[in-house]
Amino acid sequence: MHYLTREDIEDAARHIYQVMPPTPQYPWPLLARRLDCTVWVKHENHTPTGAFKVRGGITFMRWLKCAYPGTQGVIAATRGNHGQSVAMAAQAMGMRTVIVVPVDNSREKNIAMRGFGAEVIEFGRDFDEAREHAIRLAKVHGLFLVPAFHPELVKGVATYALELFNAAPELHTVYVPIGCGSGICGVIAARDALGLSTEVVGVVSSEADAAKQSLETGELRETASANTFADGLAVRKPVPEAFRIYAAGAARILSVTDDEIAEAMRVYYSDTHNLAEGAGASALAALMQESAAMRGKQVGVILSGANVDKGVYAKVIG
Repeated sequence: MHYLTREDIEDAARHIYQVMPPTPQYPWPLLARRLDCTVWVKHENHTPTGAFKVRGGITFMRWLKCAYPGTQGVIAATRGNHGQSVAMAAQAMGMRTVIVVPVDNSREKNIAMRGFGAEVIEFGRDFDEAREHAIRLAKVHGLFLVPAFHPELVKGVATYALELFNAAPELHTVYVPIGCGSGICGVIAARDALGLSTEVVGVVSSEADAAKQSLETGELRETASANTFADGLAVRKPVPEAFRIYAAGAARILSVTDDEIAEAMRVYYSDTHNLAEGAGASALAALMQESAAMRGKQVGVILSGANVDKGVYAKVIG
């Protein structure tokens, strides 16, 4: 995404701020005491959909309206946050929205997507199978397929990183969850547009670590399953376009276990009283892994979303 300039990202921000305000970032004192470093949390759990993806949805739908003005409806595959983003932005433009989710998808995320006007179809055992079904349905019903990764999505998502870097330009390292890749690519794009030297570290689930394997071997890998309760990380294979960007722009990729993610969710609650879904807590889990190396430094973590089902959260928070 090296072609994204600061002006491009600021232009996207102006349009996004017509729909939602910037989200806050705070250097939480109890996290600093716990981890012995300054921890800036970027609160993408505070958006109108409870996750960062809404920024990309707004930017993408604006682009779609200009590029394909006759579009009557859109379709997307998701585990929830991308779908809410697409549904909210499409509803504002009077478009039909169809969202395909895996059969075991979060009930509460499905309810939220329907709340934004989407028709929700359950298909397949995981995100990758849902995505293949969405591609088929797009052709059958003449719907515009909104991919999980696209330059316009990255441009919108990069606005959260611009806000973070403007508030804390001295960050040594930023930890970012990796699902389909728009989040980490947005952070890399904003860092490069601002000419900063901040290290960007990607975070995957140990149960869905294809992005980490791909980076370490230099070729795209796929896992047989993606059995993690952190559904935003439950992707079996990297999106090739995204992988090219974060393979070149990330310092490294760390994997975190479900137990480490659950502990990070508890730490968010105890130290900041913020709700984090599994993927949203994964960046903090990675920092907790590397806290000795980060001692005394200024570090950023992306709390990418808060959309966790009540039953799952109750079990974690115990």
